[in-house]
Amino acid sequence: MGPLGWLLDAQVQVAGSPVLVREIVGNAFGLISALLGLRRVVWAWPVGMIGNALLLTVFLGGVFATPQAHDLYGQAGRQVFFFAVSVYGWWRWQRNRRAEGGQAAVVPRWATGRERLMLLLAAVVGTAAAYPVLKALGSWGPLPDAWILTGSLLATYGMARGWVEFWLLWIAVDAVGVPLLLRGGFYPSAVMYLIYGALCVWGFAAWWRTSRATRPAAVRKPVYTEAVA
Repeated sequence: MGPLGWLLDAQVQVAGSPVLVREIVGNAFGLISALLGLRRVVWAWPVGMIGNALLLTVFLGGVFATPQAHDLYGQAGRQVFFFAVSVYGWWRWQRNRRAEGGQAAVVPRWATGRERLMLLLAAVVGTAAAYPVLKALGSWGPLPDAWILTGSLLATYGMARGWVEFWLLWIAVDAVGVPLLLRGGFYPSAVMYLIYGALCVWGFAAWWRTSRATRPAAVRKPVYTEAVA
């Protein structure tokens, strides 16, 4: 068996249940990508894309041999969308780095009121649109799966734009994803979601501090005093 065959077929036992090695490896790439993203390193995007490709094969149990009895089409679909959005993020961060003379690929900032409203509307509309599709496909847990799909895409887009709020979106995704994955038997992914959650709290604090440090000083209006006769 070659390395690729081993990666596709190898399993380990976790708490008495079989777990695919590629699920562990795919999540490891995802964790490395998150750590690089926290440091605003461009390599976060291609590393994450490798993890997306591996996890796509994990959540499509009907196509690829997996020990879990459930297909999570939302989880699988988001890997495809992740890959596409990551191409945009990779391009945008590289362009920013060149513009900044090789410095950090993105300068964190808070989204504007209009951008936050767009995120909220996209979250509601996206979840509502994805739910009937995933339910019709027979996805297990279609409603939480719909939010995980929608929230993950919005968080990835927010990361590409450099919005501090993208970390909060990830925390909301993790809060729904952990119980869903545990019930479905995707134990490595559930554990990684817990780790991601802690990492997101750290990342949020780090990006918040950076956004405050890099925020231009407010232009002070001149203060006029009336001369006393």
